[in-house]
Amino acid sequence: MTTKSALFLALIVGAIYPLGFAPFDYFSLTLLSSLGLFLLLARNPGLAPWTALAFGVGKYLVGISWVYVSINQYGNAGPLLAGFLVLLFVAVMALFCLPIGLGYRRFHSSHHYANALVFIALWLLMEWALTWLFTGFPWLFLGYAAIDSSLASFAPVVGVLGTSTIGLVSVVGFGLAVTLYLEGKRGKLQLPAILICLLPWILGGLLGNVSWVQPQGTYSVALVQGNLDQSIKWDEDEQAANVAKHIQLSAQHWDADLIVWPEFAVTLYGASAQQAVDFLHDQGQSTQTNVITGIPTLERLPQQKTGRSYNIYNTAKGYGLASGGFAKHHLVPFGEFVPLEDWLRGLIEFFDLPMSGLTQGEWRQNNITLSLPVQTKTSTAAFTGPISNDDVQVAIGICYEIAYGNSIRARSEDAGVIVTISNDTWFGGSIGPHQHMQIARMRALENGRWLLRGTNNGITGVVNSQGRVVSQLPQFMAEVLRGEFVVMQGRTPYSQLGDWPVLLLVFVVLALTAMRTYRPIPK
Repeated sequence: MTTKSALFLALIVGAIYPLGFAPFDYFSLTLLSSLGLFLLLARNPGLAPWTALAFGVGKYLVGISWVYVSINQYGNAGPLLAGFLVLLFVAVMALFCLPIGLGYRRFHSSHHYANALVFIALWLLMEWALTWLFTGFPWLFLGYAAIDSSLASFAPVVGVLGTSTIGLVSVVGFGLAVTLYLEGKRGKLQLPAILICLLPWILGGLLGNVSWVQPQGTYSVALVQGNLDQSIKWDEDEQAANVAKHIQLSAQHWDADLIVWPEFAVTLYGASAQQAVDFLHDQGQSTQTNVITGIPTLERLPQQKTGRSYNIYNTAKGYGLASGGFAKHHLVPFGEFVPLEDWLRGLIEFFDLPMSGLTQGEWRQNNITLSLPVQTKTSTAAFTGPISNDDVQVAIGICYEIAYGNSIRARSEDAGVIVTISNDTWFGGSIGPHQHMQIARMRALENGRWLLRGTNNGITGVVNSQGRVVSQLPQFMAEVLRGEFVVMQGRTPYSQLGDWPVLLLVFVVLALTAMRTYRPIPK
């Protein structure tokens, strides 16, 4: 096989990888793609860096194609400029795959099993780096594609990174079995590879029967999907009407224990938002209802100290019986803040999107608190209130930050339920919102918590503590999803330990491999 044909094959193998994710959900293709990369690296270790890079280009060219919609349709960039920016983004993301090839070439040996361990360790380092490097872009992790397989049972134990690891173990086990067979090395060497391939699926099936957390109470929820067009969302002439639309949709649902409005359902802030805030609080108090809504928060500052007169935060706030607020910590690059702002601001319209100058919230914040009835309103013939209530903590994830597993894990320590609010209108009818929902399901599974997802135009849904979608609304319609959720108590192993056990194992593997392959410089 020539170098060009090998790299083209790596590109195709990478393009197949995203087909295991929502909305396609062909998990076997993602596994096959990962296997393909492993075999290509093993076939030509000297070409490994370029092979991994080509794989990354194919992976992200297909997997994050949805970025084009936001840049072209809502960033007012023409097709050529939008296409160029997407290709630039793909190229940058593909660079994260390059260390897999570099490391594989560096640590490659004649021992097949050692090469397999190195491949798995390097892949996991790539996914880990994607969670924090350059603010992070934790997307298309192999573990997310496993959400509907028996391998998902590992998520409450080792999280999405650990689930990716176990999926790769199965893949390379199969690859080793095939390689050894073709080389005529059968019997004792091949049998462990077959066991390595099969064991994760067997253990995953057994783990599926383990209950890590316990139910505490069942409550009703109304998730409001306003379906506001992005073009009018920040139009000053439409802001009051946008709030009125959410009020109208909520009118028949004040008997619910919790009402959730999506991210920036209220686009007014400061004094302009006071009427909407007063309504939500007073109505919630009178009906004994908890309300959570997305709303900008204005913080005025001494101009002489900061050079600006205010900060604006993307927040989720509780009204009615609910209390507290959360300011978004993980902001979206270019959408909510502009990197290298002094250089890029004003160059093209895409760098001047509405609300692209938001201020980052603190890492550590208090949760929103719900006051939920000991006996739910829906379980009685008629609500006569007031009745005794219990305080329940809510772990909040606003839009994009639901992809940061450690953040949600930290917020879920004392929480009984996860609420994520989002506005995926930026991505239209692309695959982006489906991937986003899949990621949210993993957060529910990792932490053993029900997850309530309220969005502007979909996908709005209720996810149980096993990561399964209980109910959801169709996209692109103004509707209310009425359902129930369960407050959970107890913690999963992952919620207690996080990613450190998996990362420690990875570093040990690489350290031992480095020691084994070390060659001192002759004197």
